[in-house]
Amino acid sequence: MAGGRPSRAAAKRPKQPDWDHLAAAALTARRAAYAPYSRFKVGAALVTEDGAVVPGCNVENASFGLCICAERNVITTAVALGQTRFSAMAIATGASPPAPPCGMCLQFMAEFCLDLELLLVNDQGERRTTRLSKLIQQPFRWKGIQP
Repeated sequence: MAGGRPSRAAAKRPKQPDWDHLAAAALTARRAAYAPYSRFKVGAALVTEDGAVVPGCNVENASFGLCICAERNVITTAVALGQTRFSAMAIATGASPPAPPCGMCLQFMAEFCLDLELLLVNDQGERRTTRLSKLIQQPFRWKGIQP
């Protein structure tokens, strides 16, 4: 650092997510989940390009096809807020080890950010980091459209 300014290399390096803050936000969102049928509550917290944290949870319905997963809930909320670029997401479940997103959510997430950093957590304190691209290696892409 010369003259009090960060070097160009440091300025280009992506900021590391605050995983503790994201995990806490996802675990808090999980408590709000509406899962009377499966009893499998899921919370998610998404970091947008501008650094905002958007929470979401799963919401079930008696007509099971109408259920929405936490991961899709949090992305649709972010899109409704005008955000379509994301850097990280934490997903909280009660499963041990922490559960990854379902296939439908993986495809939905890949529409926006195939290289999304993910933190999978549970309420027992277990954590696992991965990337979306490792969980869905060949997502469906519409020819000519690249988000």
